[in-house]
Parts: sequence; structure tokens; C-alpha cells
Amino acid sequence: MAGIIATVTVFAVAQGLTYPLLSFILERQGTTPGLIGLSAAMTPLGFIVSAPFIPALARRMGTARFTVLCSILAATTLAAIGGTQDVWTWMPLRFLLGFFANPLYVISETWLISITPAQRRGRIMGLYSSIVSGGFAIGPLSLGLVGTQGWPPFIFGIAAFLLCGLIVLAVVPRLPKMPHEGEATSVGRFFALAPLLLFAVFAAAAFEQTLLSLFAVYGAALGSAEEHIASLIACFIAGNAVLQILLGRLAERFGSKHTMLFCALAYLVCCLLLPLIFHSWLIWPLVFVWGGVSFGIYTMALIQLGEDFTGQALIAGNAAFALVWGIGGIVGSPAAGLAMQLIGHQGLPFSLAFLCFILTLFLVAQRRRA
Repeated sequence: MAGIIATVTVFAVAQGLTYPLLSFILERQGTTPGLIGLSAAMTPLGFIVSAPFIPALARRMGTARFTVLCSILAATTLAAIGGTQDVWTWMPLRFLLGFFANPLYVISETWLISITPAQRRGRIMGLYSSIVSGGFAIGPLSLGLVGTQGWPPFIFGIAAFLLCGLIVLAVVPRLPKMPHEGEATSVGRFFALAPLLLFAVFAAAAFEQTLLSLFAVYGAALGSAEEHIASLIACFIAGNAVLQILLGRLAERFGSKHTMLFCALAYLVCCLLLPLIFHSWLIWPLVFVWGGVSFGIYTMALIQLGEDFTGQALIAGNAAFALVWGIGGIVGSPAAGLAMQLIGHQGLPFSLAFLCFILTLFLVAQRRRA
């Protein structure tokens, strides 16, 4: 378990490094913000496109061999990005980076769910979510050590991707074989098997990416200084990382479905309270809890995935999660931005509250049917 979690954490560090690094380089080159955003969108687009191919490729090549190959290809792609330094050349390369990196995440997560004891699944998946969130935070922080000039930051990222493959080689002899029971399940078929679970993942991605993308705009509209807004975003990320273990324990005690409903209700309350207490000291605990329950919805979805599916369906489910997360991340921010443009800056919490309200209604309806 430690080896698998380390694999995903190193992957998270590499991914967390590339987004700000490439944006800094493009900004120094005088690239327009719109083009920088379009370039950044290529990586999640690679996630989305690669997801449907992961179950079949893992089945055909073997999960360990496929994962190691992807780590090498991701490192090679990042090296090509470092050697070109051109925004238009980066477009297809960043797409390929997402395409090759996504299987590292999907397969490692599938391994972890497969070997986690059912009675400890909540706390282990909560710990996993916390550590991976920390990995995404370490990526940008590492730029303070290696800088954003020349090859050093790229070498750091390349080494991280290669380390993923080495960790897999080290732990795979001790892993049970990836279960192959059941008929092969495609990502498309999994949408019919668990639509509400995938909608929860979509909502969690939209919540997190929208807040990280537009909270600075929201805070500036309310007259907050950049330093204050940055501190609130850091508090949001801290809640994301710290509260997952607690939420995992709640899932073990009360069930993942009940805990997901709790997270959705808490998120809805945070959205509605935000305009009322933004200039109060209460904004700090609110943003901390908001970050925790935001990602907690995804953590609960992972736990439910492990409870309800095994074998090929589990691999397809994790791939579908990656696809839907990418879609939620791409769709959420423009939709919330449009709401802010139409009704003002309060369109941010209100649009997020509306999506969360829909998720809550579906969860309540599922609970009543059960």
C-alpha cells in the first residue's frame, strides 16, 4: 500500500510542478492569458481521451508493464517540452503528457482499492487522498528550490515520472495479480452501471477546479488583497488534505453513501454562507471545511467504487472517474465564469450551490429508493 500511494504521490508532484512551471515560462515569453489557458487545457484533455483506452491496454499488456511504459513515455514527453519552449509545439506535447500520465493514476488507484481491506477502506482511502493532495501542493512549492529557468525544473519532473516506474517495479512482485474476474467492462458501459457515482465525481471536480480558478476573481471583486485571497486558497487546500482521514473514518462508521450526502450538504451550506461572512474571521474555518468536504465527495466516491465493483469493472470505473474528473474540471470554470458575468461576482457561490443542490437531490432520491 505504501508503495502504491508513493507512486501516485510522486505522480501528483510531477503534475503539480508542470502547470505553474509552463505558465511562468509562457508568461515570460509574452503569451496571452487566453493562449496560456488553452495550453494548460491540453493536459486534462489528454486525460479525457486516454481514459477509454486504459482498461483494454492494461488487460492486453499487463498492468505493471503498461504502467512502467507510461512512466517512461511521460518522462520522455516532458523532456521534449523542456527542449522546445514553443507554445504551439507544446499543445500536442501537453496533450500527450496527459495521455501518458493518466494511466499511472488510474492503475495505481485500482491496485490500492483492490488490496485495501474492506473494514479499513475508509481510513486508508482518506489517508491516500490526503497524501496525494499534499503531493499536488509540493509540486508548485518545489519550484522555489529548483527555480523556473532552464533545465533544473524539467529534470526534477522527469525524475519524478521515472521514479513512478521504479516504484512500480519494486512493489509489483508483492502485489496480488490484478483481478480479471467478470467480463471486460468498457468505460462507456460503466456510465450505465454507476451514473450517480460519476455525477458525484463530475461535481467534485467542478467544485475544486472552479474555486481554484475563480476565487481570486471573486475576492478581488469584494476588495480583498491578493495576499489575503492567496491565504484563503491555501486554507482551502489545507482543509482538502487534512480532513480526508476524518471523513474516511466517518465512512467506516456511517457508510460512504451517508457520508457523501453529509459532504454535499456541508458544501451547500458553505456556498450559501460565503457571501454573508466573507469579511468576517469566520471565513477561515468555513474555507477550511469547504476544502475538506469538496474533495471528500471524491473520496467517498472512491470508497463506494471499491465497495460495489471488482475486477475489470473496477479498472473501467477508475478510468471513467479520470474521464469525468477531466470533464468536470474543463466545464466547471467556464460555466461559473459565465454565471459571474451574467449576475455579478456572487454568481460563483450561487452556481456552485446550484450544482451541489442537484447532487444532493440525487443522493437523497437514491437513499429513499434504497
